[in-house]
Amino acid sequence: MKTLFTDFKIISKGKILPEKDISVVNGKIDIFAKREDVEYDRIINGNGEFYLSAGFVDIHTHGGGGYDFMDSIAEEYNLVAKNHAKYGCTALYPTTVSASEEELKATLSAFEKAKDMKGGAKLLGIHLEGPYISKNQKGAMDDKYIRLPNEKEYSELFKLSEHICRMTVAPELEGAAELGVFMREHNVIPSIGHTDADFKAVADAHEKGGYALMTHLYSCMPLTHRVNAWRVAGAVEAGYYIDTMAVELIADGCHLPPEILKMVYKFKPEDKIVLVTDSMRAAGMGEGIFRFGSRANGYDIIVEDGVAKLMDRTAFAGSVATTDRLVRTMVNMAGVPIEKAARMITENPCVAMKIDGEYGFLEEGRAADITVFDEDINIKYTMVDGEMVYEA
Repeated sequence: MKTLFTDFKIISKGKILPEKDISVVNGKIDIFAKREDVEYDRIINGNGEFYLSAGFVDIHTHGGGGYDFMDSIAEEYNLVAKNHAKYGCTALYPTTVSASEEELKATLSAFEKAKDMKGGAKLLGIHLEGPYISKNQKGAMDDKYIRLPNEKEYSELFKLSEHICRMTVAPELEGAAELGVFMREHNVIPSIGHTDADFKAVADAHEKGGYALMTHLYSCMPLTHRVNAWRVAGAVEAGYYIDTMAVELIADGCHLPPEILKMVYKFKPEDKIVLVTDSMRAAGMGEGIFRFGSRANGYDIIVEDGVAKLMDRTAFAGSVATTDRLVRTMVNMAGVPIEKAARMITENPCVAMKIDGEYGFLEEGRAADITVFDEDINIKYTMVDGEMVYEA
């Protein structure tokens, strides 16, 4: 399939490029121009109105379209990938919740079967969110599955799959330092989240343990608080202060108010802000009652007001966000220019996950993972490896 995109506002490296063409040949970005020696199967004209960027990359999602990765059904992984592609996502990391060792192993096995299935967003690797987190900061996690790092357990998980790419850990836990060393030895990204760590503990984990990413900033982590009458800076303040620390934002317009989104944009380096959905199975499904976690071992939550909540409405339970909604929120609620917001869902996630040599950028010779959208961030086309997987 040979495709020419012509007369688009191309977003690259946080800037809008002058009107150029993009030639896609054999699944790759060929050149930023029309080739006269190529007979294109399709020419798509943006008429100078539509934006074109690298494909959106979601490094933290639990599911969507009615399906959850914790159900460990390979075909449903593919259905999640197809669902997210409708919203501009070309690649994602299936994310677990805290669960039994058996359930985690089943999820890893399902990923191995699903990772090469076509027709939707690529499955780049597994993100283990838990089970080595703080019970005090569990969020919607089931605390009966939360535990201290166990070398025998995580060693077996890593033997089962070479596609564990990231783990969210509370670095203050006993055994977390040893786990950090283990992760670095296996080229896994250590991420801080669901944690009671204060500023110093985060800084130490960053400097000594290689933790350079924070899972959903503000959610399930402490701010400045008192200890024996003394004020102690929290994990959130550390996330702001450490310039080399990347931070996730669930920019669904619910988890964080506009003022916080504006603060993050003002005080964090632009290239360290990573938009994530943290979506559960109800993403793209409307309001109603849905299962959080696996069908077998999860529990019911309610979706209303554009967000997933525990049944008693005391806390959120993941999100129902999609990647287009993240960009739209940053533009409309935080006043971020569209080209900067797009960078937060294309280039920045890939840099944080150390896959920027292959994904996240529009460059000649790279896989043609492309998202096209209008000024309201309504998705028009999603292309993966040169194949159109969604068309409005």
